[in-house]
Amino acid sequence: MKLNEVTIQDFRRFSDLVVRNIPSTAHLIVLVGPNGCGKSSFFDALHTWHTWKAKKPRSWDDEYHAKMGSSQRRGFHNQVSITFHDHERVGSKKTFYVRSAYRNSPDLQIQNLSQTTPRLDQVRVARLIDNDVAEEQTYHDLVSKGIEDLYEAGDGSTTFERYRTASLGVVRDSLREMFPDLLLNSLGNPLREGTFRFTKGISEGFHFKNLSGGEKAAFDLILDLAIAAQEYDDTVFCIDEPESHLHARLQGPLLSVLCNIVPDNCQLMLATHSAGMIRQARDMELNTPGSVAFLDFDRDFDTPVVIEPASPGREFWKRVYHIALDDLSELLAPERVVICEGEPRNRQAAANYAHDARCYEKIFGEAFPETEFVPGGGAKDVVSDKRGVAYVLRCLTKGVTVWRLIDRDNRSQEEVEELERHDSKIRVLGRRNLESYLFDDEVLRALAVRENADETTVENLLEEKGRLVAESSGAPDDLKPCSGGIYNACKDILGLKRCGNDAKAFMRVTLAPLLTDSMGVYAELRRDIFGL
Repeated sequence: MKLNEVTIQDFRRFSDLVVRNIPSTAHLIVLVGPNGCGKSSFFDALHTWHTWKAKKPRSWDDEYHAKMGSSQRRGFHNQVSITFHDHERVGSKKTFYVRSAYRNSPDLQIQNLSQTTPRLDQVRVARLIDNDVAEEQTYHDLVSKGIEDLYEAGDGSTTFERYRTASLGVVRDSLREMFPDLLLNSLGNPLREGTFRFTKGISEGFHFKNLSGGEKAAFDLILDLAIAAQEYDDTVFCIDEPESHLHARLQGPLLSVLCNIVPDNCQLMLATHSAGMIRQARDMELNTPGSVAFLDFDRDFDTPVVIEPASPGREFWKRVYHIALDDLSELLAPERVVICEGEPRNRQAAANYAHDARCYEKIFGEAFPETEFVPGGGAKDVVSDKRGVAYVLRCLTKGVTVWRLIDRDNRSQEEVEELERHDSKIRVLGRRNLESYLFDDEVLRALAVRENADETTVENLLEEKGRLVAESSGAPDDLKPCSGGIYNACKDILGLKRCGNDAKAFMRVTLAPLLTDSMGVYAELRRDIFGL
């Protein structure tokens, strides 16, 4: 089961929300946003839609489910509609499996057994604010299923021990990935104080109630998903705040374990504030592009909103980490810092502060999200680290790699090689300056195509650029002196509006986003900076 589009109207936080274009390749969907923004409300919408469509036991609370101030009728009246990539089994009991953020089982001790409701018919919570205690129900399900299999086999081929080993094997292995000294080894005696028992270190028969809060939280989710996945095998699994009670170092590993448990044809969707989980999800997306979709819920849902998977560039990660870490996000170091030419935000630089850094961010922010571009002054300042930017970064941010990037200007090849020999962390552009990349014919042609210009118009634009370059007082390959003229030519010939108030703003706002990895000029600039 793979989500495609969700539309929600007059439900909880949402007036008119459309979440669309979720890729069919996404095995993991991550909802990010501050507290109270609507992530849990989104899960409530999926859960309510599912209980009604699958004819499961359901309830409606006007004070909870209805959008306050809306004129809707009482009860659920198709405020939620959902489409899927693969099929339209809207009545399937398997479509969604939802866990709330409120999970707390301090103890587990079964005194008697009874026949259980099939998992596909169970509805543990009606609202995402309800306490979702799963361990006791899961224990009953495990034991009941084992007893049923014993009687149904009838030929001695099944024993409870074999069933226990088969059922708990995935849980045991997954749990040990997170807690190497914790081994699930017994269901106890189901007819007398039945509980989950473990080996922990040298302690045998370790009772469930003695686990730490984090161990219980991880065990709860791993156990529940592993057992549920046996029947929910064509499903979108939704977990609200899976990181609850877990140490930060365990949050990323838990996400990996849960993703491995969820079958390949299913999706795992979670709402989280955890920096560890968000970073783990980012690494998964970098390793397998298209496998993770990030949905940014930091919106005003009192107005119509359309959410599509966010492009996980550097600016996206800054917002996400700010949500996860608040003011500590400013201390979060990237893996690499590139100090380039330009002035920081000040009165002298005005609107064009950090111009080069902002251009590079637009061009490479998505492909290199762990790279931060910062201004370091003029070329001499950058080379000598006159302002101490590289020194301070190395002192404050352990493990960060700091490069310094300058324009080629009029340097000879011998001068460039001497600079790079003197300091291996210095990068020199292959062309004279950044303008020579952004005003390249390939980029201007892409701009003209975006504006639906015909070939004659394209040729007129490139011809005018050639004339301006020839008439400029700079060298033939120096586009900085004539950048203002080329900017005006683009506006006049292509009829551009609101494309930037001057040539530098035009470079940042209009031209930089046009560079893509399919262009030769992009490949050249990437090679000059990253050596790739």
